[in-house]
Amino acid sequence: MEAFTRQAPKWTEKATHALSFCCPKCGASSHEATKVWLNRFAPVMTEDYQKKWQEFYHCQCEQVWWAWSCDRKELFNDRKAPLDQD
Repeated sequence: MEAFTRQAPKWTEKATHALSFCCPKCGASSHEATKVWLNRFAPVMTEDYQKKWQEFYHCQCEQVWWAWSCDRKELFNDRKAPLDQD
């Protein structure tokens, strides 16, 4: 599996930035991708000092797309509410 290699796979070179976290061509989710590469070795710092990285997906429709890790909503849905809320 190439998801965590340091070197970007050749197929990522023509990736399109997806504004929603799905394939911009067919709307398939990242879970349906045939290949994945996470660029965890070059993170970017957000305004609130959180790290984000590029996630590349090769869709089953042959579209190659990428999105920021912070755009993947399922990462953040499990977070607990702040302690000051009842």
